[in-house]
Amino acid sequence: MRTESSITVYRKDYQPYPFDIPEVALAFDLDPDATTVTSRLAVRRRAGHEGEPLQLDGSELELVSVAVDGRALGHGEYSVDEHMLTLPNLGASATIEIVSRCRPSANSTLMGLYVSGGNFFTQCEAEGFRRITWFADRPDVMSRYRVTLRAGSEYPVLLSNGNLLEQRTLPDGRAEAVWEDPFPKPCYLFALVAGRLTHRETRLKTASGREVLLQVYSDPGSESKTEWALESLVRSVRWDERRFGLELDLDRFMVVAVRDFNMGAMENKGLNIFNAAYVLADPDTATDANYEAIEAVIGHEYFHNWTGNRVTCRDWFQLSLKEGLTVFRDQEFSADVMADGMDAQAAASARAVKRIDDVVTLRAAQFPEDAGPMAHPIRPESYQEIGNFYTATVYEKGAEVIRMQHTLLGEAGFRAGMDEYFRRHDGQAVTCDDFVAAMESVYSRQHPGRDLQVFRRWYSQAGTPRVAVDLQYDADARRCTVTLSQRCAPVGVEKTAPPAGGKKPFHIPFAMGLLGRDGQPITLRVDGMESETVLLELTQERQQWVFEDIPSAPVPSLLRGFSAPVIVEYPWSDEELALLSAHDTDPFARWEAGQELATREILRLTAARQAGAPLQSSPAFIAAWRALLEDPRLDAAYRARALSLPSEKTLAERMTAMDPPSLAAARDFLRDEIGTQLAPLWRTAFADSQTPGPYSPAPEPTGKRALKNMALSQLLASGDAQAAQWALEQYEQAGNMTDRLGAMTALVNYGDEDVATRTLSHFYEQWQHDPLVIDKWFALQATARATTVDTVRGLMAHPAFTLRNPNRARALVFQFCLNNARGLHAADGSGYRYWQEQVLALDALNPEVAARLARAMDNWSRFVPSLREPMRTALQAVRAHDGLSRNVSEIVSKALELAA
Repeated sequence: MRTESSITVYRKDYQPYPFDIPEVALAFDLDPDATTVTSRLAVRRRAGHEGEPLQLDGSELELVSVAVDGRALGHGEYSVDEHMLTLPNLGASATIEIVSRCRPSANSTLMGLYVSGGNFFTQCEAEGFRRITWFADRPDVMSRYRVTLRAGSEYPVLLSNGNLLEQRTLPDGRAEAVWEDPFPKPCYLFALVAGRLTHRETRLKTASGREVLLQVYSDPGSESKTEWALESLVRSVRWDERRFGLELDLDRFMVVAVRDFNMGAMENKGLNIFNAAYVLADPDTATDANYEAIEAVIGHEYFHNWTGNRVTCRDWFQLSLKEGLTVFRDQEFSADVMADGMDAQAAASARAVKRIDDVVTLRAAQFPEDAGPMAHPIRPESYQEIGNFYTATVYEKGAEVIRMQHTLLGEAGFRAGMDEYFRRHDGQAVTCDDFVAAMESVYSRQHPGRDLQVFRRWYSQAGTPRVAVDLQYDADARRCTVTLSQRCAPVGVEKTAPPAGGKKPFHIPFAMGLLGRDGQPITLRVDGMESETVLLELTQERQQWVFEDIPSAPVPSLLRGFSAPVIVEYPWSDEELALLSAHDTDPFARWEAGQELATREILRLTAARQAGAPLQSSPAFIAAWRALLEDPRLDAAYRARALSLPSEKTLAERMTAMDPPSLAAARDFLRDEIGTQLAPLWRTAFADSQTPGPYSPAPEPTGKRALKNMALSQLLASGDAQAAQWALEQYEQAGNMTDRLGAMTALVNYGDEDVATRTLSHFYEQWQHDPLVIDKWFALQATARATTVDTVRGLMAHPAFTLRNPNRARALVFQFCLNNARGLHAADGSGYRYWQEQVLALDALNPEVAARLARAMDNWSRFVPSLREPMRTALQAVRAHDGLSRNVSEIVSKALELAA
């Protein structure tokens, strides 16, 4: 039985490690059942830490021997328990040699050294290295590593971090490879891979003229699916050189695809290990979304080479230092790649599409987190299990905090701040404050007498600020006065441990413009400058700005480009929103206006349904959607976003008491109405968005496929019999997975049940040998409108399902619990009982994955009473389970104790 007590770690308690470990030599004798690891550590005591013992972390290890300076220690000369090896009485320096064993094949946590598909892989972030050998498993201990790998002939590929020094065949027939990483790194960036793998490679010259080798490794037989990943890696290398002046610093850079992985990918120095879902792609098996995700994640992990590896985190509270910054960088990379080679108007639209997608993700995942019991600043003050803080707040909101600094400094200023950051801290483990200080050095030069002291509150305060906007127009003076007021109530742990002195105002860069009632933009004058968009820096609870020479009462266009992660409160009329949706020159704000119109319409329909009133769509809303469909100036990708209804998760955040089944029904009704009333326009969009010829993941055909498949679903939702035939033909004739899956999705959700069943069966028979495609098959059924708990239980009994593989669990169990409101929130409580069972089943196998599923119930207290009580019961049952892991215990305990 596993019993794990919860210990809270506080940022304020940070103390430097008492020893430096500048050099580490590791030797692995790889065996799936019992791998022997010999670790040689050069240890130096730091000044001021005389007399302190050397304490090394370990977990699930068998200790074989310990030696100090070549002398084997007896049992009385050290102490060891299941978590710590302690060596007292060391001098100023010593060489420690530790021999231990771990059991990779029995490691279902997928942390440390484990076996997947018959090959060896590692995952060490955040605290996985302690499952490999005894070590100071913390990010501020930085060492140079020399690694020797030995294995039998069944493992011909032996990889580790850095540069390959030597490889040979040993007298006993085993292979040996020696690797050396010339740069100091924390142990969480250590990696090894061993097995039977194939690879694709290319060589290129860096900006300074060095030749480097780029390689992508995967299972034999998958070589044809790694071309896009390698191309994405090349683009990443070139972009980081061009945009930030950062070069690859090793002789080679390797990406390895693994079947079983807890997350998307890991930025181990020079040896990135990836979930296969973010490496393998070809037109037959990967969708446009897969291609986009692969490019983004390849970029993200490569960009970590500098923002995370060369400069790393002092402690895990600083996680957003590397993750928020690198998410911002990968977002900018994707936007630049999408806009590359386009004219100015098309490039602006492409960048807007990327910005919209990022904000949709933020609002669906991070805004609810900010309003729930797990709410925390991007730099948390405490944690019980660090694995639980790989959150949307740390990543996506962290990226928005970086983006705000970019907005405040401008592109050139931000680049200067980045250069200063690396000048000060290359090779160091630092804090978020160090990053802001580098940016502040530039900001203060740009704005003498000003600093980023107020801005730093984004790192210490949780929650999503609300900005209320008051606009007053004086016709006689032709003057417009804009007043911004901000507030942010305590959330999450702030309710029981509020910030010292209470919550204080944030520094919010607020971009806005004004439109005339004719839809034309109004030029604004601020500080001697003229522009259609002005950036207001809100740093107090309430501030006011005055704009002169405004010819008529304007309509405000607010938070252009989503310049800050806030919620805007302004009483637009529906007519004003329709005007902005049709004419706003800022493409993000234009999209936002349409989303607000749709949100109001769906919430109105939800209230009507709850009251038992008949549902009827608003002619004004339908007219606004018609205008978007008919506008010839909009490209297909942008139109697909503009015509998408807000997600149920985003809509639920606007409800006083969440009622997902009623919300889903109202949203479905409006979707069906849009399909029916605008059917001729959807038919035109479907016909005009065909993409004949070979598949291309370029932005233009990708946008057309998105609009085409949206049109197909809208037509099927309206009951269009011709569309049902089109969907079946598209499925049968599709030359790529995007169109095939788009057609099958429409048929499963809106088509004839028998046709849908036959299509699903045909799809499985055709793709049953490709795990990533079968993940799509499971996910589609998990989220289908008619899916119930019984459906999902039946799918779990399918021979292709296993809970041990995180991708498969995410495809079925997670998709149902996180993205099927009807099924999870069934009136009989069956969805909650299912969630409870699966959290506990996963917790016995892989606590890190189980904790992510546990978060489906974070905001249980904000639901209507009929749903709230059975959710509470399920949470209590999980918390009471004997032997619950720290990972899951922290999640469910906070959900129950810090409820809204």
